[in-house]
Amino acid sequence: MLAFGQPAPGLDYLERPAAFGIVENSAGEIALVRVSKPGKSPYFDLPGGAVDPGETEPQAVVREFGEETGLVVKVGTLIASVSQLFLKSDGQPVRNFGGVHTARMIQLKAGLKVEDDHELVWLDPRDAVVALRHDAHAWAVAAWMRGG
Repeated sequence: MLAFGQPAPGLDYLERPAAFGIVENSAGEIALVRVSKPGKSPYFDLPGGAVDPGETEPQAVVREFGEETGLVVKVGTLIASVSQLFLKSDGQPVRNFGGVHTARMIQLKAGLKVEDDHELVWLDPRDAVVALRHDAHAWAVAAWMRGG
């Protein structure tokens, strides 16, 4: 597993299994979410998030895509297993660990989207590498672009 981020001294990081997906549209762009939290600068993430108890990574990717974007996806292959240390927008220190997977868009079902602070955006993968908040996500997109 590739590890990203440096631990800040004195912080106890919550270990959080997580899974994310890369979906490409017909124009060659990939799906990102633009997250806007009150009082914070917006940031970009790959769609995905925490793996719930009893859930597989692919199941989490499908659920999270629906909640964050309204997209129904079918999960493909694992690109990489990564971990990322970061501070959540509420200041909680977290270490996400798990897979970044390829996925294919099946359809848009707007009723699945429940996270109002997440907005689906499509970016060229090269622009996504620069825009993504997490180094682990940027690395996974670059690895996906290189075919491995």
